[in-house]
Amino acid sequence: MRTLALELAPRSIRVNTINPGTVNTPMIQNEMTYQPLRPDLENPSRDDAMEAFAGLNALSIPWVEPVDISDALLFLASDEARYITGITLPVDVGWLEN
Repeated sequence: MRTLALELAPRSIRVNTINPGTVNTPMIQNEMTYQPLRPDLENPSRDDAMEAFAGLNALSIPWVEPVDISDALLFLASDEARYITGITLPVDVGWLEN
């Protein structure tokens, strides 16, 4: 990404990425995702998995909302970010790699 940003900069093209953590979408809101987080339960629910999701993050928030990703995208596409290029913007509530 950084290399592409440097290659396209002479053409005034900016390149950035948004790196989301867990986002409140069907991709994470399903039993197939809950089960590995709560193997102690036969049929874990969303509420059962919330604490485990929150434990993955530096901030004790289980997931971000899709609008949080959209807001980051709108910022990077706005005139206010016109001089920002070559960055990765994590929107992940401080996701902690284990």
